[in-house]
Amino acid sequence: MIQKVHHVGVVVRDMDEAMRFYRDTLGLHVHREATIHEQGVRAALLTLGDSEIELLQPVIEDTGVARYLEKKGEGLHHICFQVEDIERDLEALKRRGTEMIDLETRIGLAGRICFLHPSAMDGALVELCQPIDDAMAAT
Repeated sequence: MIQKVHHVGVVVRDMDEAMRFYRDTLGLHVHREATIHEQGVRAALLTLGDSEIELLQPVIEDTGVARYLEKKGEGLHHICFQVEDIERDLEALKRRGTEMIDLETRIGLAGRICFLHPSAMDGALVELCQPIDDAMAAT
């Protein structure tokens, strides 16, 4: 099922300000950046060795990320595990009775994704992703 930690998601109030730290100060390479309207976020993936850091700035009010930012402030939002076959793994998790946020996969910045409910992971928000060709990813 899990191949590696693909990325950790960090919620930020201001993407440009966050980029000045992660990209300019730390020197991390911006792998991909996009506004994902369906999720109400401006997102960026920055390469860090074999993994990445995903910065998430809410751009639409009353979305999950916007509510998280309002309630908990900036900081660590989720951990994403890369899997080989996300459709198979999602079905296996549902058969095991794992509580899910997403009952179907969808396209996100990291590829084909789905989220497990935090109650399934002792309060941690977990995303699964199966990277896809850059040309197919959300832009």
